[in-house]
Amino acid sequence: MLLFALSVLVTLLGQQQMFYFLLLLSPGEVSTQNIKPLDTVKRVSEGDPVTLSCSYSDSNAYNLQWYRQYPSSGPEFLLFAYEKNQNSDSILSRITAEVIKAKDQSHVNLTISSAAVSDSALYYCTASNTVSSAILLLKCSAWTLFC
Repeated sequence: MLLFALSVLVTLLGQQQMFYFLLLLSPGEVSTQNIKPLDTVKRVSEGDPVTLSCSYSDSNAYNLQWYRQYPSSGPEFLLFAYEKNQNSDSILSRITAEVIKAKDQSHVNLTISSAAVSDSALYYCTASNTVSSAILLLKCSAWTLFC
């Protein structure tokens, strides 16, 4: 299993709030998948859009999922991102997902249309090629980019 973190710095009224976006892949039963962030650090001001991206190489992955976790809380499901030109299912209207298929490397993007301080959390990206695939969620230290 590969684990990567992506941090985003959000500036709110001159104060800096650090967003930590954790990108995690849980391998399925059939094949091992490889996932990694496209950027390791981004800076964004409150109200600006922000896009988190994972790239993955397993062409058999049929759905991708995003989760969010606030400190002292359990993970919260955000949405599914499908590869077959279906719209993402999101619990929040400000959050959307897009899957970009390519020959060698595919991407799944999570976009927050207007970043808010309340978006500061750990974000998990998972991919699976089997329904029974387990998702293991790990939490990093607030000051650690790679666990």
